[in-house]
Amino acid sequence: MKKYYKRLIEAQIESKLKSSGAVLVAGPKFCGKTTTCMLYQKSFIKLNTSQTINIAKLNPKSVLVGDKPRLIDEWQAVPDIWNQVKDSLDFDYSFGQYILTGSSTPADKTQIHHSGAGRIVPLKMRPMSLYESEESKGLVSLKELFANPNVEFFDLNDDYTLENTAYLLCRGGWPISVQDDKDLGLEITRNYYDSLFVFENSDNEKFRNKKPEVFKMILRSLARNISTEAPDSTIIADVKISNSRTMDPKTFDEYMDALKDLYIIENISAWCPNIRSKTTIRSSETRHFVDTSIATRALNISPNDLLLDLPTFGLFFEDFAVRDLCIYASLLGGEIRHYRDNAGLECDAVIHLPDGKWAAIEIKLGGDELIQAGINTLNTLEKKLLDKSNEPTPTFKMILTATGSLYRRKDGIYIVPINCLKP
Repeated sequence: MKKYYKRLIEAQIESKLKSSGAVLVAGPKFCGKTTTCMLYQKSFIKLNTSQTINIAKLNPKSVLVGDKPRLIDEWQAVPDIWNQVKDSLDFDYSFGQYILTGSSTPADKTQIHHSGAGRIVPLKMRPMSLYESEESKGLVSLKELFANPNVEFFDLNDDYTLENTAYLLCRGGWPISVQDDKDLGLEITRNYYDSLFVFENSDNEKFRNKKPEVFKMILRSLARNISTEAPDSTIIADVKISNSRTMDPKTFDEYMDALKDLYIIENISAWCPNIRSKTTIRSSETRHFVDTSIATRALNISPNDLLLDLPTFGLFFEDFAVRDLCIYASLLGGEIRHYRDNAGLECDAVIHLPDGKWAAIEIKLGGDELIQAGINTLNTLEKKLLDKSNEPTPTFKMILTATGSLYRRKDGIYIVPINCLKP
Protein backbone atom coordinates (compact mmCIF):
# COMPACT_ATOMS: atom_id res chain seq x y z
CA MET A 1 0.00 0.00 0.00
CA LYS A 2 1.39 3.39 -1.02
CA LYS A 3 2.30 5.71 1.83
CA TYR A 4 -0.04 8.60 2.63
CA TYR A 5 1.76 11.89 3.09
CA LYS A 6 0.13 14.24 5.58
CA ARG A 7 -1.11 17.37 3.82
CA LEU A 8 -0.92 20.90 5.15
CA ILE A 9 -4.48 21.62 4.04
CA GLU A 10 -5.80 19.09 6.58
CA ALA A 11 -5.82 21.68 9.37
CA GLN A 12 -7.85 24.04 7.20
CA ILE A 13 -10.37 21.33 6.29
CA GLU A 14 -10.79 20.40 9.95
CA SER A 15 -11.27 24.04 10.95
CA LYS A 16 -13.81 24.77 8.20
CA LEU A 17 -15.83 21.63 8.98
CA LYS A 18 -16.18 22.94 12.54
CA SER A 19 -17.30 26.40 11.41
CA SER A 20 -19.28 25.95 8.17
CA GLY A 21 -21.95 23.69 6.73
CA ALA A 22 -19.92 22.54 3.73
CA VAL A 23 -16.35 22.71 2.47
CA LEU A 24 -15.34 22.79 -1.19
CA VAL A 25 -11.82 21.47 -1.87
CA ALA A 26 -10.83 22.33 -5.44
CA GLY A 27 -7.58 21.86 -7.32
CA PRO A 28 -5.89 20.12 -10.25
CA LYS A 29 -6.35 16.45 -11.06
CA PHE A 30 -4.28 14.02 -8.99
CA CYS A 31 -3.14 16.54 -6.38
CA GLY A 32 -4.63 14.36 -3.63
CA LYS A 33 -8.02 15.98 -2.97
CA THR A 34 -10.07 12.79 -2.72
CA THR A 35 -7.51 10.85 -0.69
CA THR A 36 -7.21 13.64 1.88
CA CYS A 37 -10.94 14.37 2.09
CA MET A 38 -11.67 10.67 2.62
CA LEU A 39 -10.07 11.10 6.04
CA TYR A 40 -13.04 13.22 7.16
CA GLN A 41 -16.07 11.54 5.55
CA LYS A 42 -18.57 9.16 7.12
CA SER A 43 -20.14 8.39 3.74
CA PHE A 44 -19.21 9.25 0.18
CA ILE A 45 -20.13 9.09 -3.48
CA LYS A 46 -17.72 9.45 -6.40
CA LEU A 47 -19.14 10.94 -9.59
CA ASN A 48 -16.52 9.34 -11.78
CA THR A 49 -18.59 6.96 -13.96
CA SER A 50 -21.35 7.56 -16.50
CA GLN A 51 -23.76 5.48 -14.42
CA THR A 52 -23.35 7.45 -11.19
CA ILE A 53 -23.40 10.76 -13.04
CA ASN A 54 -26.61 9.89 -14.90
CA ILE A 55 -28.31 8.78 -11.69
CA ALA A 56 -27.20 11.98 -9.97
CA LYS A 57 -28.60 14.07 -12.81
CA LEU A 58 -31.97 12.34 -12.54
CA ASN A 59 -32.13 12.86 -8.77
CA PRO A 60 -29.39 15.20 -7.50
CA LYS A 61 -30.97 15.38 -4.04
CA SER A 62 -30.31 11.65 -3.55
CA VAL A 63 -26.58 12.31 -3.75
CA LEU A 64 -26.81 14.08 -0.39
CA VAL A 65 -28.25 11.06 1.43
CA GLY A 66 -25.78 9.41 3.82
CA ASP A 67 -24.00 9.85 7.12
CA LYS A 68 -22.40 13.24 7.64
CA PRO A 69 -19.92 14.54 6.74
CA ARG A 70 -20.97 13.36 3.27
CA LEU A 71 -18.17 13.49 0.66
CA ILE A 72 -19.30 14.22 -2.90
CA ASP A 73 -16.30 13.67 -5.15
CA GLU A 74 -16.10 15.60 -8.46
CA TRP A 75 -19.39 17.36 -7.74
CA GLN A 76 -19.02 19.61 -10.80
CA ALA A 77 -20.14 16.75 -13.06
CA VAL A 78 -23.69 17.51 -11.86
CA PRO A 79 -23.83 21.27 -11.17
CA ASP A 80 -27.30 21.13 -9.56
CA ILE A 81 -25.68 19.35 -6.60
CA TRP A 82 -24.42 22.78 -5.52
CA ASN A 83 -27.98 24.09 -5.31
CA GLN A 84 -29.12 20.98 -3.44
CA VAL A 85 -26.33 21.35 -0.86
CA LYS A 86 -27.15 25.02 -0.36
CA ASP A 87 -30.89 24.30 -0.02
CA SER A 88 -30.18 21.47 2.42
CA LEU A 89 -28.11 23.80 4.59
CA ASP A 90 -30.79 26.50 4.41
CA PHE A 91 -33.35 23.99 5.68
CA ASP A 92 -31.24 22.41 8.41
CA TYR A 93 -28.00 24.25 9.04
CA SER A 94 -25.33 22.57 11.10
CA PHE A 95 -21.57 22.44 10.78
CA GLY A 96 -19.62 19.83 8.86
CA GLN A 97 -22.36 18.27 6.77
CA TYR A 98 -20.77 18.11 3.32
CA ILE A 99 -17.37 17.96 1.66
CA LEU A 100 -17.25 18.68 -2.07
CA THR A 101 -14.20 18.07 -4.26
CA GLY A 102 -13.65 19.29 -7.80
CA SER A 103 -10.86 19.27 -10.38
CA SER A 104 -12.55 21.75 -12.72
CA THR A 105 -15.35 24.27 -12.74
CA PRO A 106 -18.90 23.05 -13.46
CA ALA A 107 -19.93 22.05 -16.97
CA ASP A 108 -22.79 24.56 -16.95
CA LYS A 109 -22.46 27.45 -14.51
CA THR A 110 -25.95 28.67 -15.42
CA GLN A 111 -27.32 25.73 -13.42
CA ILE A 112 -25.86 27.19 -10.22
CA HIS A 113 -28.44 29.50 -8.70
CA HIS A 114 -26.66 30.48 -5.48
CA SER A 115 -23.14 31.64 -4.65
CA GLY A 116 -23.01 29.42 -1.58
CA ALA A 117 -21.62 32.31 0.45
CA GLY A 118 -22.00 31.70 4.15
CA ARG A 119 -22.80 28.05 3.53
CA ILE A 120 -20.05 26.52 1.36
CA VAL A 121 -16.47 27.54 2.14
CA PRO A 122 -13.90 27.12 -0.69
CA LEU A 123 -10.36 25.85 -0.16
CA LYS A 124 -7.75 25.50 -2.88
CA MET A 125 -5.57 22.39 -2.82
CA ARG A 126 -2.32 22.35 -4.74
CA PRO A 127 0.21 19.58 -5.41
CA MET A 128 2.55 18.76 -2.53
CA SER A 129 5.18 21.19 -1.33
CA LEU A 130 8.62 19.85 -0.46
CA TYR A 131 7.69 19.94 3.21
CA GLU A 132 4.64 17.76 2.55
CA SER A 133 6.61 15.24 0.49
CA GLU A 134 9.15 15.11 3.33
CA GLU A 135 11.89 16.50 1.10
CA SER A 136 12.29 19.70 3.11
CA LYS A 137 13.99 19.67 6.49
CA GLY A 138 11.58 22.36 7.66
CA LEU A 139 14.24 24.23 9.63
CA VAL A 140 12.84 27.67 8.78
CA SER A 141 9.20 28.49 9.51
CA LEU A 142 7.56 31.46 7.78
CA LYS A 143 5.09 31.69 10.65
CA GLU A 144 7.95 31.87 13.15
CA LEU A 145 9.76 34.53 11.12
CA PHE A 146 6.70 36.75 11.03
CA ALA A 147 6.38 36.36 14.81
CA ASN A 148 10.09 36.76 15.55
CA PRO A 149 12.24 38.05 12.65
CA ASN A 150 15.46 37.78 14.65
CA VAL A 151 15.74 34.00 14.83
CA GLU A 152 19.18 32.59 14.11
CA PHE A 153 19.54 29.65 11.72
CA PHE A 154 22.50 27.72 10.40
CA ASP A 155 22.83 24.48 8.48
CA LEU A 156 25.50 23.54 5.96
CA ASN A 157 22.86 21.62 3.97
CA ASP A 158 25.69 19.83 2.16
CA ASP A 159 23.58 16.74 1.56
CA TYR A 160 21.33 18.62 -0.86
CA THR A 161 22.53 19.65 -4.33
CA LEU A 162 21.38 21.55 -7.38
CA GLU A 163 20.78 18.16 -8.98
CA ASN A 164 18.23 17.41 -6.25
CA THR A 165 16.31 20.59 -7.04
CA ALA A 166 16.37 19.89 -10.79
CA TYR A 167 14.90 16.43 -10.23
CA LEU A 168 12.21 17.54 -7.76
CA LEU A 169 11.20 20.37 -10.07
CA CYS A 170 10.71 18.01 -13.02
CA ARG A 171 8.99 15.31 -10.99
CA GLY A 172 6.55 17.70 -9.36
CA GLY A 173 4.48 17.42 -6.23
CA TRP A 174 1.96 14.84 -7.45
CA PRO A 175 1.35 12.27 -4.70
CA ILE A 176 1.40 9.38 -7.19
CA SER A 177 4.83 10.46 -8.51
CA VAL A 178 6.61 10.59 -5.13
CA GLN A 179 8.49 7.31 -5.49
CA ASP A 180 11.72 5.81 -4.21
CA ASP A 181 12.55 4.96 -7.84
CA LYS A 182 13.40 8.35 -9.36
CA ASP A 183 13.02 7.24 -12.97
CA LEU A 184 9.59 5.86 -12.15
CA GLY A 185 8.61 9.15 -10.53
CA LEU A 186 9.49 11.06 -13.70
CA GLU A 187 7.63 8.52 -15.85
CA ILE A 188 4.48 8.86 -13.73
CA THR A 189 4.61 12.65 -14.19
CA ARG A 190 4.92 12.16 -17.96
CA ASN A 191 1.84 9.94 -17.91
CA TYR A 192 -0.02 12.53 -15.83
CA TYR A 193 0.75 15.27 -18.34
CA ASP A 194 -0.41 13.11 -21.26
CA SER A 195 -3.74 12.49 -19.51
CA LEU A 196 -4.50 16.15 -18.81
CA PHE A 197 -6.35 16.81 -22.04
CA VAL A 198 -8.39 13.65 -22.60
CA PHE A 199 -11.91 15.06 -22.79
CA GLU A 200 -13.80 12.69 -25.11
CA ASN A 201 -16.35 11.77 -22.46
CA SER A 202 -16.53 15.14 -20.72
CA ASP A 203 -19.95 16.78 -20.27
CA ASN A 204 -18.22 20.14 -20.22
CA GLU A 205 -18.26 21.66 -23.70
CA LYS A 206 -15.55 24.08 -22.63
CA PHE A 207 -13.17 21.11 -22.63
CA ARG A 208 -14.76 18.60 -24.98
CA ASN A 209 -14.85 21.05 -27.91
CA LYS A 210 -11.23 22.06 -27.50
CA LYS A 211 -8.30 20.48 -29.32
CA PRO A 212 -5.66 18.82 -27.09
CA GLU A 213 -2.89 19.80 -29.48
CA VAL A 214 -3.83 23.48 -29.12
CA PHE A 215 -3.78 23.20 -25.31
CA LYS A 216 -0.29 21.77 -25.58
CA MET A 217 0.86 24.49 -27.99
CA ILE A 218 -0.26 27.18 -25.57
CA LEU A 219 1.32 25.40 -22.60
CA ARG A 220 4.63 25.17 -24.48
CA SER A 221 4.56 28.92 -25.06
CA LEU A 222 3.56 29.63 -21.45
CA ALA A 223 6.45 27.40 -20.33
CA ARG A 224 8.87 29.33 -22.54
CA ASN A 225 7.65 32.51 -20.83
CA ILE A 226 7.49 31.10 -17.30
CA SER A 227 8.07 33.53 -14.41
CA THR A 228 7.76 36.54 -16.74
CA GLU A 229 5.11 39.18 -17.40
CA ALA A 230 4.81 38.21 -21.07
CA PRO A 231 1.54 39.65 -22.45
CA ASP A 232 -1.08 37.57 -24.23
CA SER A 233 0.09 38.97 -27.56
CA THR A 234 3.53 37.44 -27.00
CA ILE A 235 2.03 34.01 -26.27
CA ILE A 236 -0.26 34.20 -29.32
CA ALA A 237 2.64 35.25 -31.58
CA ASP A 238 4.78 32.45 -30.19
CA VAL A 239 2.07 29.88 -30.94
CA LYS A 240 1.76 31.19 -34.50
CA ILE A 241 5.50 31.16 -35.16
CA SER A 242 6.29 27.86 -33.46
CA ASN A 243 3.37 25.92 -34.91
CA SER A 244 2.46 27.74 -38.13
CA ARG A 245 -1.05 28.10 -36.80
CA THR A 246 -3.47 30.99 -36.80
CA MET A 247 -4.94 32.02 -33.45
CA ASP A 248 -7.11 35.04 -32.73
CA PRO A 249 -7.32 36.63 -29.24
CA LYS A 250 -10.85 35.31 -28.65
CA THR A 251 -9.78 31.70 -29.24
CA PHE A 252 -6.74 32.21 -27.06
CA ASP A 253 -8.89 33.59 -24.23
CA GLU A 254 -11.18 30.56 -24.42
CA TYR A 255 -8.26 28.14 -24.10
CA MET A 256 -6.73 30.17 -21.28
CA ASP A 257 -10.04 30.16 -19.40
CA ALA A 258 -10.14 26.39 -19.75
CA LEU A 259 -6.58 26.05 -18.41
CA LYS A 260 -7.52 28.17 -15.40
CA ASP A 261 -10.71 26.15 -14.87
CA LEU A 262 -8.54 23.02 -14.76
CA TYR A 263 -6.31 24.69 -12.12
CA ILE A 264 -3.22 24.30 -14.33
CA ILE A 265 -2.29 27.97 -14.57
CA GLU A 266 -1.78 30.06 -11.42
CA ASN A 267 -0.58 33.53 -12.30
CA ILE A 268 0.72 35.81 -9.55
CA SER A 269 -0.76 39.30 -9.25
CA ALA A 270 1.28 42.45 -8.78
CA TRP A 271 1.82 44.01 -5.36
CA CYS A 272 0.97 47.70 -5.48
CA PRO A 273 2.12 49.66 -2.43
CA ASN A 274 1.13 53.31 -2.29
CA ILE A 275 4.31 55.05 -3.42
CA ARG A 276 4.30 58.84 -3.25
CA SER A 277 6.35 59.51 -6.37
CA LYS A 278 6.18 59.40 -10.14
CA THR A 279 7.21 55.76 -10.03
CA THR A 280 4.64 53.63 -11.79
CA ILE A 281 3.97 50.22 -10.30
CA ARG A 282 3.38 47.69 -13.05
CA SER A 283 0.17 45.71 -12.59
CA SER A 284 0.82 42.83 -15.01
CA GLU A 285 0.55 39.30 -13.65
CA THR A 286 3.56 37.00 -13.62
CA ARG A 287 2.96 33.74 -15.48
CA HIS A 288 3.14 30.65 -13.28
CA PHE A 289 1.96 27.06 -13.20
CA VAL A 290 0.27 25.25 -10.32
CA ASP A 291 3.22 22.83 -10.55
CA THR A 292 6.43 23.41 -12.51
CA SER A 293 6.53 19.81 -13.74
CA ILE A 294 3.70 20.66 -16.15
CA ALA A 295 5.92 23.29 -17.74
CA THR A 296 8.94 20.98 -18.00
CA ARG A 297 6.78 18.28 -19.59
CA ALA A 298 5.31 20.80 -22.05
CA LEU A 299 8.85 21.49 -23.31
CA ASN A 300 10.15 17.94 -22.75
CA ILE A 301 12.81 19.27 -20.37
CA SER A 302 14.74 16.83 -18.19
CA PRO A 303 16.65 17.53 -14.96
CA ASN A 304 19.89 17.32 -16.93
CA ASP A 305 18.63 19.90 -19.45
CA LEU A 306 18.13 22.36 -16.61
CA LEU A 307 21.62 21.77 -15.27
CA LEU A 308 23.06 22.54 -18.71
CA ASP A 309 21.11 25.82 -19.05
CA LEU A 310 21.30 27.73 -15.78
CA PRO A 311 19.45 30.90 -16.94
CA THR A 312 16.46 28.76 -17.94
CA PHE A 313 16.83 26.77 -14.73
CA GLY A 314 16.59 30.04 -12.80
CA LEU A 315 13.21 30.92 -14.35
CA PHE A 316 11.84 27.44 -13.75
CA PHE A 317 13.15 27.46 -10.19
CA GLU A 318 11.35 30.74 -9.52
CA ASP A 319 8.09 29.05 -10.55
CA PHE A 320 8.94 26.03 -8.37
CA ALA A 321 9.63 28.25 -5.37
CA VAL A 322 6.43 30.23 -5.90
CA ARG A 323 4.48 26.95 -5.75
CA ASP A 324 5.76 26.20 -2.25
CA LEU A 325 5.44 29.81 -1.11
CA CYS A 326 1.78 29.89 -2.23
CA ILE A 327 1.06 26.73 -0.22
CA TYR A 328 2.85 27.97 2.88
CA ALA A 329 1.45 31.53 2.73
CA SER A 330 -2.13 30.27 2.37
CA LEU A 331 -1.84 28.58 5.77
CA LEU A 332 -1.04 31.98 7.27
CA GLY A 333 -4.00 33.58 5.51
CA GLY A 334 -1.52 35.39 3.28
CA GLU A 335 -0.99 35.84 -0.43
CA ILE A 336 2.00 35.84 -2.74
CA ARG A 337 2.51 38.86 -4.98
CA HIS A 338 5.36 40.20 -7.11
CA TYR A 339 6.67 43.75 -7.43
CA ARG A 340 7.94 45.56 -10.49
CA ASP A 341 8.08 49.26 -11.31
CA ASN A 342 8.94 51.29 -14.36
CA ALA A 343 12.36 52.09 -12.89
CA GLY A 344 13.29 48.44 -13.39
CA LEU A 345 13.15 47.42 -9.74
CA GLU A 346 11.68 43.94 -9.36
CA CYS A 347 11.09 41.63 -6.40
CA ASP A 348 10.21 38.01 -7.15
CA ALA A 349 7.81 37.37 -4.27
CA VAL A 350 6.11 39.43 -1.58
CA ILE A 351 4.21 37.59 1.15
CA HIS A 352 1.40 39.84 2.36
CA LEU A 353 -0.58 38.91 5.49
CA PRO A 354 -4.06 40.13 6.47
CA ASP A 355 -2.65 42.18 9.37
CA GLY A 356 -0.51 44.24 7.00
CA LYS A 357 2.79 42.50 7.70
CA TRP A 358 4.82 41.62 4.64
CA ALA A 359 8.08 39.99 3.68
CA ALA A 360 10.23 40.43 0.58
CA ILE A 361 11.79 37.38 -1.06
CA GLU A 362 14.23 37.11 -3.93
CA ILE A 363 14.45 33.68 -5.59
CA LYS A 364 17.91 32.64 -6.83
CA LEU A 365 19.63 29.40 -7.81
CA GLY A 366 22.45 30.21 -5.38
CA GLY A 367 26.08 31.25 -5.51
CA ASP A 368 27.66 34.43 -4.15
CA GLU A 369 27.03 36.58 -7.23
CA LEU A 370 23.32 35.78 -7.56
CA ILE A 371 22.75 36.03 -3.81
CA GLN A 372 24.41 39.46 -3.71
CA ALA A 373 22.23 40.63 -6.61
CA GLY A 374 19.17 39.53 -4.67
CA ILE A 375 20.38 41.32 -1.53
CA ASN A 376 20.86 44.53 -3.51
CA THR A 377 17.29 44.26 -4.82
CA LEU A 378 15.81 43.70 -1.38
CA ASN A 379 17.69 46.62 0.15
CA THR A 380 16.78 48.95 -2.73
CA LEU A 381 13.10 48.01 -2.45
CA GLU A 382 13.08 48.58 1.32
CA LYS A 383 14.74 51.98 0.94
CA LYS A 384 12.36 53.07 -1.81
CA LEU A 385 9.32 52.14 0.25
CA LEU A 386 10.77 53.75 3.37
CA ASP A 387 11.41 57.02 1.53
CA LYS A 388 8.30 57.19 -0.65
CA SER A 389 5.56 55.03 0.81
CA ASN A 390 3.28 54.55 3.79
CA GLU A 391 4.07 50.85 3.81
CA PRO A 392 5.73 49.51 6.95
CA THR A 393 9.18 48.02 6.57
CA PRO A 394 9.25 44.31 5.70
CA THR A 395 9.07 41.99 8.69
CA PHE A 396 11.94 40.05 7.15
CA LYS A 397 13.90 39.77 3.92
CA MET A 398 14.96 36.47 2.40
CA ILE A 399 16.93 34.99 -0.47
CA LEU A 400 15.34 31.64 -1.32
CA THR A 401 17.90 29.43 -3.04
CA ALA A 402 17.96 26.15 -4.94
CA THR A 403 20.96 24.84 -3.01
CA GLY A 404 23.65 25.93 -0.57
CA SER A 405 23.80 26.66 3.14
CA LEU A 406 21.16 28.06 5.46
CA TYR A 407 22.16 31.10 7.52
CA ARG A 408 21.22 34.56 8.71
CA ARG A 409 23.50 37.37 7.59
CA LYS A 410 24.72 40.07 9.92
CA ASP A 411 22.35 42.53 8.23
CA GLY A 412 19.41 40.26 9.14
CA ILE A 413 18.71 38.91 5.65
CA TYR A 414 18.00 35.17 5.61
CA ILE A 415 19.60 32.88 3.04
CA VAL A 416 17.30 29.87 2.90
CA PRO A 417 17.58 26.82 0.61
CA ILE A 418 14.16 25.68 -0.54
CA ASN A 419 14.65 22.29 1.14
CA CYS A 420 14.83 24.02 4.54
CA LEU A 421 11.55 25.93 4.37
CA LYS A 422 8.14 25.21 5.91
CA PRO A 423 4.96 27.21 6.68
